[in-house]
Amino acid sequence: MKSMLLFLSLMLLFGTSSCATRVVTKPATVTIVKTPPRHYKIVKVKGKRYYFWNGKHYKKTKKGYIFVRV
Repeated sequence: MKSMLLFLSLMLLFGTSSCATRVVTKPATVTIVKTPPRHYKIVKVKGKRYYFWNGKHYKKTKKGYIFVRV
């Protein structure tokens, strides 16, 4: 009987609240550029190859070029 009361009191104490929180984020919108303009430049930053035009760096992928922050 004592063990059952102990079990129920522990369930009431610890089972009613949780410290975990759930954070929901929206997926990032990515703009894909199919072909770069004629005046792009290839630059290397920390050993990685990027394409540079309009003051932004892009990375080449299978689907096209995506904007990245360097």
